[in-house]
Amino acid sequence: MARKKSSGNNGSGPAGAPAARRVPMRDFSRSLPMSLLRAREAVMRQFRPSLRHHGLTEQQWRILRALAAVETIEVTELARTAFLLGPSLSRILRDLEARHLIEREAAKSDLRRAVVSISAKGLRLIEAVAPSSEAIYAAITRRYGARKLAELQDMLGVLESSLSGMEVADGGSAEAGE
Repeated sequence: MARKKSSGNNGSGPAGAPAARRVPMRDFSRSLPMSLLRAREAVMRQFRPSLRHHGLTEQQWRILRALAAVETIEVTELARTAFLLGPSLSRILRDLEARHLIEREAAKSDLRRAVVSISAKGLRLIEAVAPSSEAIYAAITRRYGARKLAELQDMLGVLESSLSGMEVADGGSAEAGE
């Protein structure tokens, strides 16, 4: 079936860009989830080369950092702490365990559950990455400003805590975003 050509605007905006659609919500570029994702990407872009240099992914680094702050932690709690889904965490833990960066054992209170901890080799890796990581933080602080960075972290903490008790409107997952 052939489409009938319409006369006038071909649906393109200036210089062939798609025309903006009118939708009954804020502009996509001003949505909070997208603003947070863009900011996260701008920050992580600074850290990725150092992590790659040390043979780490962002998720592996998050896990090692979380484990460095505790003696041991149950896998389900680590998933919540590192904001990772269970299947992803299981795969990453297998990789880290194979590299001897973490240690995993059965929980004493429930042998069906596992607890993990960072190994001595994992701690040495964190110590190796730390100078680069701190240099990146220092560069971000110089560029953005120490006071503004502290205020941003405070504001993000307040946003997180104020939304933590908020019900999800449709009873679905709050993970989806926009």
